Amino acid sequence: MNREELKQLYKESETQAGVYQIKNTQNQKIWISATRNLKTMNGKLFTLKMGSHINKQLQQDWNEYGEEAFVFEVLEVLKKKEDGYFDEKDALKKLEQKWLDQLQPYGEHGYHQEKKKEQ
Repeated sequence: MNREELKQLYKESETQAGVYQIKNTQNQKIWISATRNLKTMNGKLFTLKMGSHINKQLQQDWNEYGEEAFVFEVLEVLKKKEDGYFDEKDALKKLEQKWLDQLQPYGEHGYHQEKKKEQ
């Protein structure tokens, strides 16, 4: 298969949106994130290996415990609506919030900062 055929194959491959977690198996802390393409989880692994992840606490633990202490897991794949209008970005945000509410990855349980409640 030549380069052009590989590019075409890549373009035709279906992407899956969803929510995933990066879990520290040493202290059980988790990082939850949503993406329109779950294949980009490899990019997050790369940024951690390069020491440039946006979450400083996660990066610090990665540096301290090492790669073998972390697992990447897909929590849920977004089910896309086949007909009618579908706002994938909004649906993905709601799906991420569902998992944030369920797993509460704040404080000693995770790498997220708890948002201040609106008054």
